[in-house]
Amino acid sequence: MEKQSASLLVVLLTASTFFFACTDKVKQNVGALEFDSIQVNKTEHLFGDTAKPACNLVMNVAYVMTSTDEVMKDSLNTYFLSLCLGDKYMTLAPEEAMARYTDSYTGSYRKDLEPVYEQDSREGKESVGPWYAYYKGVEGHVQYYKGDLLVYRADYNEYTGGAHGVYMSSFLNMNLSTLVPIRLADLFVPSYEEALTDLLWNQLMADNQVATHEELEDMGYTSTGDLVPTENFYLDDAGITFYYNIYEIAPYVMGPVKITLPYEMVSHLLVEGALLPGRNA
Repeated sequence: MEKQSASLLVVLLTASTFFFACTDKVKQNVGALEFDSIQVNKTEHLFGDTAKPACNLVMNVAYVMTSTDEVMKDSLNTYFLSLCLGDKYMTLAPEEAMARYTDSYTGSYRKDLEPVYEQDSREGKESVGPWYAYYKGVEGHVQYYKGDLLVYRADYNEYTGGAHGVYMSSFLNMNLSTLVPIRLADLFVPSYEEALTDLLWNQLMADNQVATHEELEDMGYTSTGDLVPTENFYLDDAGITFYYNIYEIAPYVMGPVKITLPYEMVSHLLVEGALLPGRNA
């Protein structure tokens, strides 16, 4: 009897270990999402003539390939395509959306620039040729996926003539239990703005090893815009990171500005039950 009891205990312990391991796995992989990506590298010359300037479109966009929840799969792909390509393409299948976007970009390039290029050529403005060499890059990938939280990042890089190109990054924080993007109002208590702004200033001062707002301003911060909480943020294990693209709060030469606030720093502002890494996994 004691031997049977011991064997039963081993079985129960083994089953319990397996159950909790499976439970952890499910919590870490809501929807059992698997991802793939679509790559595009398309060059289109003006007038279809390889001797003339061209545009180059390079894209690498991740999408949900499989999931145990088809509604989740379709919803996420809609959000991903909207973020990377725009609302015009979000209801299409990923492959079709990428193909149509490619055709639209290259077609608009030729339609808009061929008449201007012809006129410049007639007037002998050969030196402007390089200004017609357009480029656009789009990359979308899953930056974080654990529990009910998925963070998707889209990066853009575009040159349309001039001294330099422009680039930016956008973030989508998805609550997989509701299939709704997470906004600041979902994380912070009402009237959080002023207190959160103070924390952003304090962290930016600490990051730059200065003691006053004026010193930051002398460095170039807030010369192009005010430092306020932005909806362009992302969540990960380190905290909540507010991402300001070029020109939003600083000149082009300073690049994008990232300010990470650890969760402990903002804990007094968080709403109860806020979806955060490590707390809901």
